[in-house]
Amino acid sequence: MTELTKTLELKLVDPNAHKRRKLRETRDAYQHALQDAFDAGCTTQTEANDVVVNYDLSGYAKNALKKYVPQLTTTTYNAGDLHDDHPVRFTNEGLRLDHHPENAIEWYVKIPHHEDYHLWMPAQPNPDQRNWLEALHAGDAEMGESRLFQRDGTWYLHVTATRDVEDRSEVSTDERTLIGVDIGEASLVTVCHRDDHGSPTHPELWADEGKTVRRLRKTYFTATRRLQQRGSDRLAESFGDDLWNQIDDVFHRVTREVVEYAESVENPVLVLEDLTYIRESMDYGEYMNRRLHGWGFAKLHAQIRYKAVERGIPVETVNPRNTSKECYACDEVGYRPKQATFTCTNDDCWVGEYQADVNGAINIADRYLSGESRSREHPNDDDSAEDGAHLTAPQDSQADAETQQLTRGTYAS
Repeated sequence: MTELTKTLELKLVDPNAHKRRKLRETRDAYQHALQDAFDAGCTTQTEANDVVVNYDLSGYAKNALKKYVPQLTTTTYNAGDLHDDHPVRFTNEGLRLDHHPENAIEWYVKIPHHEDYHLWMPAQPNPDQRNWLEALHAGDAEMGESRLFQRDGTWYLHVTATRDVEDRSEVSTDERTLIGVDIGEASLVTVCHRDDHGSPTHPELWADEGKTVRRLRKTYFTATRRLQQRGSDRLAESFGDDLWNQIDDVFHRVTREVVEYAESVENPVLVLEDLTYIRESMDYGEYMNRRLHGWGFAKLHAQIRYKAVERGIPVETVNPRNTSKECYACDEVGYRPKQATFTCTNDDCWVGEYQADVNGAINIADRYLSGESRSREHPNDDDSAEDGAHLTAPQDSQADAETQQLTRGTYAS
């Protein structure tokens, strides 16, 4: 069994004026308490408690604040300033799910407002995460912290869930299909494996997606710099959020397709580069460092991993040293005259010129086969509603008996 953690997104469906007001009150009280505790420099939960105890918030929100503020003010985030639109955090006991499959809108969530009042809200989950939500409701997954925030006028909840996923039955190394995964800038992701004769087969490259992400990132850096120079920091932030959301959409689609590629072969194992070595050795000057550090290697890596593990597909990592420079056929160190072209310098090798990213993907897979695996755990991997008649639904109620980065903003995970 493998333990997997995932962030589930639920969209709150058409809250009425009363509920919208209560949500705003909760958000405003939370952000004021967070700002006061942060300004007070609270470094312990006791210090944070002394500040937030008097705010009109549920104990679930206060307890989340007491844990979060010391993280902000110490080495975990070491925030020097505070984003002005933090999500409202609740501890794992705060949220309650209810499921009514006979309704047009099936899911409902209980959101703590303050100590003696809670809101039941209809919610629509990401359809790709339905099985996770059902596992959470059935008690087969464990709920973690939840976060309430507003985006483009719509309220959302992010809920952390952890569950055990069955590994596929063990097969011998000879029976495994090792799929090399090369994450790059030209081709966002490239995957390839060898056939029964040892020849590279069925390579797939997401080159157009690489172009799209490069264009969006260039637009982001150019436009936000100009807006900031004009003093329009808030507009720059909003514009940047929209562009990064578009990039995230590309990442999610591509990583899903990578896992679907793996499912198309027998006994797949996805092999990725261990990014610790890439990021530690990355020093190509200010311009290239900015491009590469912000490219999204780690996010793509994490998304591929958790989506694969969810489907029972093993993921391994290897040291990436020279995987892009060596010839997959003869191991000679060659060179890349163009971004997409690898040239082997061994006159006796039949390869000559080859697609560089495919060459790299095969080298990554081969490195695992040679015994250079560096398996690593990533415990924190983390990644539209319509109107409908309600046949039955839980009602808002008074308190239950059980009520007891730099800056980190709305989309922090």
